[in-house]
Amino acid sequence: MKKNILLLLFVLIVNIISAQNKDTKSADKLFDRYEFVKAIPQYLKLTEKADVDSYVYKRLGECYYYTYNTVEAENWYAKAFQSGEKQDAESYYRYAHILKTNKKYNESDEQMSIFSSMKPTDRRAVAFTKNPNYLSKLTAIDEKFEVEKMAINSSDKSDFGALLSGNTLYFASSRNVKNAIYGWKKEPYLDIYQSNYNEDGTFGTPELVSELKSKYHEGPVSVSKDGNTIYFSSESFKNNSFVKDKIRKLKLGQVYLFKAVKINGKWANIEPLPFNSNEYSTSNPAIDKEGKFLYFTSNRPGSVGGLDIWKVAINSDGTYGTPENLGDKINTEGDESFPFVSDENILYFASDGLIGFGGFDIFSADLNTNSEPVNLGQPVNSEKDDFAFTFNNEKSIGFLSSNRLGNDNIFSSVPAKIAKITTIVSSTKDKSLLSGAKVVVMDESNVPLESKMTNASGEATFSVAKNKSYKMEVYKDGYVLKTLTSEKVKGGSEIVINVELDPIDVVVNEGEIILNPIYFEFDKDVITSEGMSELDKLVYMMQNNANLKINVKSHTDSRGTEKYNENLSERRANSTVQYVISKGISSDRISGKGFGESELKVICPKTCTEHEHSLNRRSEFIIEKK
Repeated sequence: MKKNILLLLFVLIVNIISAQNKDTKSADKLFDRYEFVKAIPQYLKLTEKADVDSYVYKRLGECYYYTYNTVEAENWYAKAFQSGEKQDAESYYRYAHILKTNKKYNESDEQMSIFSSMKPTDRRAVAFTKNPNYLSKLTAIDEKFEVEKMAINSSDKSDFGALLSGNTLYFASSRNVKNAIYGWKKEPYLDIYQSNYNEDGTFGTPELVSELKSKYHEGPVSVSKDGNTIYFSSESFKNNSFVKDKIRKLKLGQVYLFKAVKINGKWANIEPLPFNSNEYSTSNPAIDKEGKFLYFTSNRPGSVGGLDIWKVAINSDGTYGTPENLGDKINTEGDESFPFVSDENILYFASDGLIGFGGFDIFSADLNTNSEPVNLGQPVNSEKDDFAFTFNNEKSIGFLSSNRLGNDNIFSSVPAKIAKITTIVSSTKDKSLLSGAKVVVMDESNVPLESKMTNASGEATFSVAKNKSYKMEVYKDGYVLKTLTSEKVKGGSEIVINVELDPIDVVVNEGEIILNPIYFEFDKDVITSEGMSELDKLVYMMQNNANLKINVKSHTDSRGTEKYNENLSERRANSTVQYVISKGISSDRISGKGFGESELKVICPKTCTEHEHSLNRRSEFIIEKK
């Protein structure tokens, strides 16, 4: 769902646009009443006229957008933009958002570039400009939760905003067909439902929370830690509060927050919160563990963007402080909503202003450290709307809502099963276990993730993401570096890898010096793990032969200009020398020089193969007495 119905349904956000005219009056009236399903055929009829303008196309795009048909929304927005009429910056942003939701990331980026040029200081524009490769970064985020659609969802109605309090799961649903139908989606009005959590992890048949029901929308909710106080969203009409729009003959209400307490097992004493207002919406409550702060969503004055996350202190006498905006570290010029605060004081919320996969994405931010928000990655987030994340520590289960399958559905969200890799390091010489060996774990792209020293038993254990393979490098002074790759590790499992290191005194024959060249990757001067193994042998020999002095000759392949290759070979010579010096060898015992492509090992008659090129990218060693 693009936005919680309660966030927009009774909020006056419609601007009277100059393009409105007598032809669009009837459709505009339905649009202004949020009856998008009824407005669509009337706008469609207007598109049959020869003089149709972009206003009608854009209104159709918005109708389909708010009824969650992003394919049609894209179609009509495209027509509006193709008309040649100038569009405002937010329309470019909206269009980019729709394209991203439809997984058309390149086209979305094109529209975001236009938006960014029009509003370069907008936080959304700044973030987009700074992160041109945002998609690859998002997809690289380790899986934190396993997500599964829950059986409690209705077959074709909206269900969202689940929260587990004790053994009771609360959520909002439009499944009650006895309710009146509202014009936004032609669904029944929302009610609050509850379902019992069973010991086997299943949930019972959902039941209506009748004491909180009215003829208007209710939900979602937040419940105090003791389970005796509930906060929930509903409409100001529930409190007989609204503003009359005499021109359009409408009663305009807002979303309000209400509070109730449990008496004899039932919710009672329902009352609106004092900071509600007919001028703006106040919705989506979230109370913290200590019951000292209530977080909520609002477009009240002082908001950074459209909808922001706010908090208000709950005083010991039950009164409330002055609402405070969480600031522009959390809130953007877009919409932020559905806050939830964990027992660890981690804020989870949904945003369409921060960089994500599309639609609303779920983010987390540590309120203890005031850290930057972090995208939760896949599969919690998708290209569609993902929102209303909550988590119950006692049961170790969370919930999120998403329209990734069409309707708004509730998904369970349990922590991803962590896999483990244990390395046991020993010597090939006498099979003794080696403590103090350094083990470095890298991902498949050779990016270091974590390093540890082996314990007295020669062991080092790492927690890693499941269903991935990892590369490991194992070091110990006096031994040859060893590199190996693990198999893919299944979630919840542990694999044990035995690593045997060769002592350098075994590899190097007494009285005989055998050193192979070390090789470099194309256009790189970084010592590879294989190169380190050879250099470790060299270091060993120099440590045991004080009269040895080494000259390093470094080379390139024949690609690139002569000058460039000279510089590259100098860098390779320097990195080779510096590695040896870093192992404790005096700098007056080793020197190096680059020869570029002047001394090719392999001269190809025509075009070199990649293997032939690789043999030319090398450092060689000249060993002489001091």
